[in-house]
Amino acid sequence: MSSMRHGFCVGALLFCALARTVSAEPTLTVAAGGRTAIYTAAGLLALPGATTVTVPNDVAYKRTMTFRAVPMATLLAGTATDDNVRFLAGDGFKATLPAAALLARGGGAMAYLAVETADAPRPALKTGEPATAGPFYMVWLHPERVALAREQWPYQIVRIDTVAPPAKRYPMITPAASVPANHPIRAGFAAFQKFCMACHTLNGGGEATAGPDLNIPYNPTEYLRPEALRRVIRDPQALHRWPESKMPAFDSKTLPDRELAELVAYLRHMADRKVAPPK
Repeated sequence: MSSMRHGFCVGALLFCALARTVSAEPTLTVAAGGRTAIYTAAGLLALPGATTVTVPNDVAYKRTMTFRAVPMATLLAGTATDDNVRFLAGDGFKATLPAAALLARGGGAMAYLAVETADAPRPALKTGEPATAGPFYMVWLHPERVALAREQWPYQIVRIDTVAPPAKRYPMITPAASVPANHPIRAGFAAFQKFCMACHTLNGGGEATAGPDLNIPYNPTEYLRPEALRRVIRDPQALHRWPESKMPAFDSKTLPDRELAELVAYLRHMADRKVAPPK
């Protein structure tokens, strides 16, 4: 009887150890195209189109990197081109991108989900720290064909889902209805969504927590001259030397001068459209 009990205990311990190992395997939840799926690294690499991609000047690693990856167009099959796709990282960071850009298969930049496997771990992002960009990291081939912000390369992703466009979810961030469709303020609103919403809210609208709200209580155009604001966006350290600041610099290649001027025009416009942030 004692030996039976001993054998049972050993078996139970082995089962628990195996369960912990399985549960510890990283997974990615994808809710898109009318379905929800949970993938392991092996499951992703078993999808059609899984391939090897080489990314020159990778944003996270700042050098040429080679990854096993799945086309985002495959992962998001069935998603409407006018949808938005939200990426949630393990640390709470969120980035929302237009589905049309992620579904593109040729002619422009092409998005892939790079997959890190246990037998081929990636290097650490920072010396002395264990964190990598994995296990799931969105990378781009031919990013030079479009203007992409660093926030459009989300890494350490744990969930991908489709959502309504920001203007529908957060009406408090939209310009006045009287602003014509082709006005620079509208273009600046598009630039705000592309470059700023990953880190900032406006009038309390948005999901970001990394940076301050850009309208409540004050809009940056209310306390910075236009030239000073442009300099801060180009180089955040130009205003205050702050080594721990997480705001990236937006050079003229990433954010062309015209788009920067449009972004400032949008912010100036929104300074007169303050809305009490939701509680």
